Amino acid sequence: MTILKTYARLWTDDLDRALPLLEQLTGEQPHLRLDFHAVGLAAVGGFLVIAGPAEERAKYEHASATVVVDDLDALQGTLVSAKAIITTPVADGPTGRFLYARHADGAGVEYVEWNAELVGRLIRT
Repeated sequence: MTILKTYARLWTDDLDRALPLLEQLTGEQPHLRLDFHAVGLAAVGGFLVIAGPAEERAKYEHASATVVVDDLDALQGTLVSAKAIITTPVADGPTGRFLYARHADGAGVEYVEWNAELVGRLIRT
């Protein structure tokens, strides 16, 4: 199992207001933008911006980072061996498959296995 990319999560009420500064800071345009349930998501540089009403964002605030891996099944085994608790089991999402875990030290992380199209487009090998 390999970590392909890690995102720091940023929370905002308005995605369109948040992106210009991040674009300026990173020198990049968003490489991923989508809606997931009632929140909007955009990835720019090493940031994943999560936007929407506070009550909707709160559903995802238990994770401090989003980590893209190449093999979610292998990762799950590693997490369980390290006494992490899978708080949201493997599920399908718009970018591939994901799960949420709370590490033994209490850190909450979203892990994602991107679909082949995203890996091919966004991961430099």
